[in-house]
Amino acid sequence: MSPGTGAALRMLAASVDAKAVAEIGTGCGVSGMYLLYGMRPDGVLTTVDPEPDHQQFARQAFRACGFASNRARFIPGRALDVLPRLADAGYDLVFCDGDRLEYSDYLAESLRLLRPGGLVIFEGVFANGRTVDSRPQPTEVLRLRELLRTVRESPELVPSLLPVGDGLLCAVKR
Repeated sequence: MSPGTGAALRMLAASVDAKAVAEIGTGCGVSGMYLLYGMRPDGVLTTVDPEPDHQQFARQAFRACGFASNRARFIPGRALDVLPRLADAGYDLVFCDGDRLEYSDYLAESLRLLRPGGLVIFEGVFANGRTVDSRPQPTEVLRLRELLRTVRESPELVPSLLPVGDGLLCAVKR
């Protein structure tokens, strides 16, 4: 994740005064750290990843940055298996950085998870410039285009595409 993308995440978390954030795709914890820095001091990040090793590494990184252990909740598993178990309207922000083939499914779950005024963010929607390339594209890019169209046309979302990093698609739930 680029520093610019991280700074945007931190600012977006602060802009919704995030107390409860769900993250799809823990990775090595970089995005989680930016989110935690932008969240309220009493906020909790719930992060989902199918790789327990990723979560262990992120746990260590959060601790090294001085975050208390109760600031992050790590749930191992596939996002589409875990998300249905999370509370309806219980989140201020949902950050999606998992399997891009599942982004449309993440959107449906995010709309259920977010409170009105909450924010959903998708990372990597430019797909290294392939989403605007007119040549035939792989399924991942076709799904990203579909996601962009769905978010743009949704009456329950106010979207914006931020040109930082590999693209952040952001939308506020009405």
